[in-house]
Amino acid sequence: MTDQMQAGTVAITGHEGAELEAYLARPLGDRPRGGVVVIHHLPGYDEGTKQITRTFAARGYAAICPNLYSREGKGVSPDDQAAAARAKGGVPDEQLVGDVAGAAAYLNSLEGANGRIGVIGYCSGGRQAFLAAVSLDIDAAVDCYGAFVVKEPPAEFPLKAGPLIAKAGDLSCPLLGLFGEDDQFPAPDEVAELDAELTRLGKEHEFHSYPGAGHAFFSVERTAYRPEAAVDGWKRIFDFYGRHLAS
Repeated sequence: MTDQMQAGTVAITGHEGAELEAYLARPLGDRPRGGVVVIHHLPGYDEGTKQITRTFAARGYAAICPNLYSREGKGVSPDDQAAAARAKGGVPDEQLVGDVAGAAAYLNSLEGANGRIGVIGYCSGGRQAFLAAVSLDIDAAVDCYGAFVVKEPPAEFPLKAGPLIAKAGDLSCPLLGLFGEDDQFPAPDEVAELDAELTRLGKEHEFHSYPGAGHAFFSVERTAYRPEAAVDGWKRIFDFYGRHLAS
């Protein structure tokens, strides 16, 4: 743990050269360190996600959360950007991959970077963490209750996204999956199907599902928060990254 860090807003280059706002947190000092790209949930680029980004810096990583909704306008509040992006069905997959690649490149450009990159995402960001891991050459990925990796969203659902399970053979790195047994998106049977497919393909992964927890159990500001599941999940995340992102 470190209590000395630098955190604040930076500009990075995303898909097709777009300038994105991003929140960067990194420990002070010159020790070699891995980088973590934090992919925010569908509600958007918010204070909760920035706190998660600072948590990784406190653990010795350089961490960055790109605002995936930056294209909705400079000077527009994050809430309004998120509403506009959700109305369009979220972020296109190709754009997401380009934005994560840009965020990873930014982290690797920082002094002290050891060249190892992890991604983590929550909710829609969990699906997008899996997408990044099957599309880019990275070192570790964490999927926190990412829905629609296995099945299509319901017709009435605002997110426009297709299943990704057909791309599982392209998984470039170890994958940690953290899920709630009471979740509907993804439901336990979808988690089991993805687990079975990754096992069949010989892909390194570990999945953990928590009884009594539903969607968004990491979110401390929501009634869905489940302290026991979240505490255990954080321990598993830090252990996972400690094994895969160390110099």
